[in-house]
Amino acid sequence: MSQQRTYKRRHFFVKKSYQFKFILKFCLIVLAGSILSTGLVLLFSRGTLTSSFENSRLVVTNTASAILPLVIVTNIVTIGVITIATIVVVLFISHKIAGPLFRFEKELKEIGEGDLTKLIKLRKNDQITDMAEDLNIMTANLREKVLAIQDGVTQLLESASERNAPRGLIEDLEKLRERIQEDFKI
Repeated sequence: MSQQRTYKRRHFFVKKSYQFKFILKFCLIVLAGSILSTGLVLLFSRGTLTSSFENSRLVVTNTASAILPLVIVTNIVTIGVITIATIVVVLFISHKIAGPLFRFEKELKEIGEGDLTKLIKLRKNDQITDMAEDLNIMTANLREKVLAIQDGVTQLLESASERNAPRGLIEDLEKLRERIQEDFKI
C-alpha cells in the first residue's frame, strides 16, 4: 500500500506579488467603503441642525460639522480593525489559491521536461483540486501514449532486424528508441 505524502506549506506568502496585490485590493475596497459611508452620512445630515452643550452653553450647529470629528475617528478605528481582519482572512484565502498554483508551476515544469511519472498532489482543502486531478489524468494518458510509441518502435526495430532491413533504417530506429528513453521518464 503506497503512502500518500501530504504537503504542508511552511510560508504563508507563496507567491508574494500575487498575494500582496490580492490583499491590497481588498483593503482598498474597505477604504472606499469607509469613505463612501462617511460621505453619505455627511450628505444626509446636510441641512439639519444639532444642539449640544459646550462649556455650559447651548450651541446649535450644522449636524455635519458636529459629527464630522466623531465619524472620522470611528472610521479610522474601523478601517484599522477591518484592515487587519481583511489581511488575515485574505492571506489565508489567497494561500489556498497561490499554493496550488505554485505547486502546478513546479510540477508542470518537470512534466514539460519529460517526467511523465509526476503527480500533482494538493492538500485536501486546497482550491482547484479538480484541476490537479485532470492534469494527473492527462499526464497518465501521455505516459501511456509514449509507452505505446516506445513499444511500437521496439517492435519495428525487431521486425526490421529479422527482415534484414538496411542498416541505416535499423540505426535510425535505435536512435529513436534511445531518444524516447532519454527524453521521457515513464
